[in-house]
Amino acid sequence: MNKAVVLLSGGLDSATVVALARSEGYDCYSMSFDYGQRHRAELQAAERVALQMGVVEHKVIGLNLDGIGGSALTDSRIAVPEAPTAGIPVTYVPARNTVFLSLALGWAEVLGARDIFIGVNAVDYSGYPDCRPEFIEAFERTANLATREGVEGQGFRIRAPLQMMSKAQIIESGTRLGVDYALTVSCYQADNEGHACGKCESCRLRAEGFAAAGVKDPTRYF
Repeated sequence: MNKAVVLLSGGLDSATVVALARSEGYDCYSMSFDYGQRHRAELQAAERVALQMGVVEHKVIGLNLDGIGGSALTDSRIAVPEAPTAGIPVTYVPARNTVFLSLALGWAEVLGARDIFIGVNAVDYSGYPDCRPEFIEAFERTANLATREGVEGQGFRIRAPLQMMSKAQIIESGTRLGVDYALTVSCYQADNEGHACGKCESCRLRAEGFAAAGVKDPTRYF
């Protein structure tokens, strides 16, 4: 079987991506990041999803993005918005997906994996610039310029299968593939047990997705 590295945050989207990669016949190696996020319950959720999905190896990498700051997800002094905002929201974490994909690229090269999966979405999402198709295409070019495998081997593919799907379509796909969404945590200000606020943008998108898909929402709220 082919190997794939899958970025697994512990949320709804990334859990679905693991299921999609497995359905394509990949042996999945999942990678999560302890980057100083306030909603640390997602790390436990990622471990649960990795176990349920039968990934070959689940790796957690420690980073210090809270040392940079600039985001409501890493700086407790910045409030998580509970109402829609204009422009790129303060929950954007500077350079997060660039850093995550770079580390996934390194692990893929070590493993001999050609494909890297990420659960970014450009339909029902918060408007983060590092979720756009242009970014994914640009990073793939960078990956194949900056690595030995890119120069001497077959190169890498950055796979973003959810990119043009609505949240309802994502949930429908995951449900067909047996994803247990009760294991996941999407809330930007979840408590230590993974209970969701039901008010932040991530909670709103998740709830709207379940409603539109006609699937019972298993989210545990405060």
